[in-house]
Amino acid sequence: MAVPLSLGIALASGAPVIAGLIGAVVGGIVTGLLAGAPLQVSGPAAGLTVVVFGLVQQLGWETVCLATACAGLVQLLLGYLKVARGTLVIAPSVVHGMLAGIGISIALAQLHVLLGGAPASSPLANLLALPARLGAFSPEAAILGVVTIVVLILWKKLPWAGLRAIPAPLVAVVVGTAVSLVAKMDVKRIDLPETLAFTQLRLPTEWGVFIVAVLTLAIIASIESLLCAVATDKLHSGPRSDLDKELTAQGAGNLVSGLLGGLPITGVIVRSSANINAGGVSRWSAVFHGLWVLLCVLFLGSMIESIPLAVLAGLLVHVGVNLVNLHHIHELTVHNEVRIYWATVIGVTCVNLLAGVGIGVAVSVFFAIRRLSLVKFEKKQEGDGWKVAIRGTLTFACVPKLNYELSSLPAGSAVDIDLDVDFIDHAAFESLHSWRLNHEKTGGKVCVEENQEEWYKPAAEGRPRCSR
Repeated sequence: MAVPLSLGIALASGAPVIAGLIGAVVGGIVTGLLAGAPLQVSGPAAGLTVVVFGLVQQLGWETVCLATACAGLVQLLLGYLKVARGTLVIAPSVVHGMLAGIGISIALAQLHVLLGGAPASSPLANLLALPARLGAFSPEAAILGVVTIVVLILWKKLPWAGLRAIPAPLVAVVVGTAVSLVAKMDVKRIDLPETLAFTQLRLPTEWGVFIVAVLTLAIIASIESLLCAVATDKLHSGPRSDLDKELTAQGAGNLVSGLLGGLPITGVIVRSSANINAGGVSRWSAVFHGLWVLLCVLFLGSMIESIPLAVLAGLLVHVGVNLVNLHHIHELTVHNEVRIYWATVIGVTCVNLLAGVGIGVAVSVFFAIRRLSLVKFEKKQEGDGWKVAIRGTLTFACVPKLNYELSSLPAGSAVDIDLDVDFIDHAAFESLHSWRLNHEKTGGKVCVEENQEEWYKPAAEGRPRCSR
């Protein structure tokens, strides 16, 4: 599974195809030996494809390798500072939206390769150029891409469990390649270097872009790896992941991969789940997977070079489409967070990955603040006085509504406020207390009763409680 996916991700990233194999070897051996999540398998991941492709266009491949190594150093620092848990604060709706946006971007780009062309630099450009590509596509490349996708879909539906145990990507690549050789199709194929030479790193000319690239790679690779580690823990009953140690291992892997001219690496859920389903019980399964990839590069180069690019494109289109997970969309719809998901998807596909994540986080914060402002007010007149019930959480976000509801009470009236709240912050207390003082100056009477823990009374006496 690792070999075809690594080759395809390198192709989609605009990097030399050997960079994908270097990343797979380093992810298996280096990260595997140091891993804090022993059953997780690391290597080049689809989640970074769009980022790497854009950086290659901006900085050049040699500088991207240096950025990958520096991102590894940042991850090592983050692991040393033990902040791994903190990176998981990002809402799942943002993470799923990021992956879906990446999947759409990959699929749009690789459709052009599947049709015998070359992708543009952005998802929107690829979408707009698709009609022209359909009018001038290569029939042979398209046939190979479609055959690959069909095999990937049908293989998982076979009734024989023994055959299904063979990874579908491997079968699809073998079948597509065999068809191209038997039919003697004239299509573009993988071109490996004649000698295994490592990329010479190059210093950037635009340091601002370079620093942003390093931080972007470090943050996204860290989040994807840690989320993968958490997901992997749910698939087995073995030792739980040490996230800080895993983050350090990912940093070491990216440092080595970058220095050797490989792609950035992360934990990959597809390979990790395959590892667990195949019976892996320790870190050595990941290490040996890296060794097998290395032996494949050293001794099966001619076989790898027979793989058509259209076959790998078909594989990546399938991977990209599967990143748009309908189960996640349904789940987020039930929890009323699907708007955050789509905001992230649109940001990733229409702007760029980092902007998309930023938009998703901003929207999630907006809705979190909005939820904090959903306080229930009930007003009822009782004789000459008023009964006001306030339920929920009183924070700065509900101050406008609090002021509106209280200011609508008649001046000079007796008001009995029933506070059934679990927290009052300083802004909400100031608003409530100021209204009370002003109302009493007009001759009114205000009685505040708290049904849960006392928040208003201690604050009014100058000894406010502190929320922990």
